[in-house]
Amino acid sequence: MLSLAGTLLTEISLPKLAVTWVLLILLPGLLLGMAPVVASIWLSAFFDRVEVFQAGLWSAAVLALLLAVALLSSRRLFRLAESNFWALNALAVQPIYAAGREAMRQLFERRIAPDSAHLAKLRAAAALASGLVICAISLWVLAAAWPSTLIVSDIAILHAPWRLARAALANSTVLVSAYVAVAALAWAIADATMDQPHDLERFDETPGDDAIWRIAHLSDIHVVGENYGFRIESGRSGPRGNERLDQAFVRLEAIHAADPLHAILITGDVTDAGLSTEWAEFLDIVARHPAIADLIVMAPGNHDLNIVDRANPARLDLPTSPSKKLRKLRVLSAMAALQGERVRVVDVASGRMGGSLATALAPFANLMTRFVDSGKPWLSQDLSDLWARAFPLVLPPDREDGLGMILLNSSADTHFSFTNALGMVSMEQVRALEKAMALYPKAYWVLALHHHLVEYPRPAKALSERIGTALVNGNWFVRRLRPLAGRVVAMHGHRHIDWVGECAGLRLVSAPSPVMDARDQDETCFYVHRLTVGADRRLKLLQPKKIILDGLPKVQA
Repeated sequence: MLSLAGTLLTEISLPKLAVTWVLLILLPGLLLGMAPVVASIWLSAFFDRVEVFQAGLWSAAVLALLLAVALLSSRRLFRLAESNFWALNALAVQPIYAAGREAMRQLFERRIAPDSAHLAKLRAAAALASGLVICAISLWVLAAAWPSTLIVSDIAILHAPWRLARAALANSTVLVSAYVAVAALAWAIADATMDQPHDLERFDETPGDDAIWRIAHLSDIHVVGENYGFRIESGRSGPRGNERLDQAFVRLEAIHAADPLHAILITGDVTDAGLSTEWAEFLDIVARHPAIADLIVMAPGNHDLNIVDRANPARLDLPTSPSKKLRKLRVLSAMAALQGERVRVVDVASGRMGGSLATALAPFANLMTRFVDSGKPWLSQDLSDLWARAFPLVLPPDREDGLGMILLNSSADTHFSFTNALGMVSMEQVRALEKAMALYPKAYWVLALHHHLVEYPRPAKALSERIGTALVNGNWFVRRLRPLAGRVVAMHGHRHIDWVGECAGLRLVSAPSPVMDARDQDETCFYVHRLTVGADRRLKLLQPKKIILDGLPKVQA
């Protein structure tokens, strides 16, 4: 962490940082702080006109116009508001709260056995204590800024712009501090009262003649675009090039030939930095294994979307940069090439299943090509909602009581390589997946996303591993999924950890990386999971099969 902090100080672009700070913090802060002042001026003028015109047609027309604008743009406005709401959480609440909570856990959990009955109580107490401390600090900031606020004013304030700006910043500080105080306390109570995650005590018994779905689960394959490519996380010490992935696909061909697989699931970080060369290399590897190509389904990861510069964590994108949209279009294009005819989008407005991903992207093909070729920002205006509308993607079950898959985008939008790992599942995606599941009331589902929903109940090697990597809204997401627990297994990657557990009745499966965190001569692995339906009509996890990938022979000096 200290090394990264030093890199940030020495390599960051100060002009870019200044522009980004103005666009993402100062201007939104001023707008937020001016909202109550402008509202008070408008309401005063409105009621004066009501008295003059006695609620005449002019006022009614203005209100009708405002209502029409709000309704016509409600979905985009809601998406923007939600994105900024969780961005505030990701920036101001979650890292501070998580740092306090995980620091306490990191300090004390090492002294308690993982299977101890006191572990869950300790985790709940650490969450509550962290929330209380942050709440107290936020209230202190609120009290300090309160004397400078200006909530109600008249139009004369517009003649003193500097006074208005200072008051707006004070208003914004008070509003954000109040939110952080309430949010931190709410998060702490939600954390403390929710069932704590725990290791799965045992896998379910193998059934008799019931159908078994076999799913090979890979994640974090971090394809590079050159044979001896530099990887962000493992550098030169990890397996070189993409040979280990090719080896995994060779094994999967043999496994599928002996006992057919239902699917090969890749839960994100398909590439190391979302580069076009990396996606081309990945598709070339898939093309060399046609026997299993049609089984592969994948969800995007933070490395596919949020890496601004894999060699420089201090690098940031301006909010106006087209780079992020280009990375999103590469993901969509690769998904369309690989699974475009098999996965379907959800029509949220009608609550019905829409067409395939390939069909959804077809009307935008020419525009996507022009934008990718030129990178001109104005060409991307009509593509702005394309990414949000694409998720979740649904691989429907082959029969009414079969197994389907739902692929989520869990990567939060960031402009900074240093914060690339943040995760968030939007409310719009959750509503869509609930509608998709409602269309198949007897079906069972694998919910695939990149980020882990909750922090694992085990000590981490370093505190940095436990801060800012899980879903920002993970507790809310788990609570929302709780009614579906008997029909859903959530599979994810991101942390490169081999773990199977439960939280609030929901089965959680984390995949190790078959290419990372090992030297060339070391073994790596992935798992083939087996799922079935029990006599109680709940989805069961059977004992998985561990597939070992051999390392390279060690060269003798």
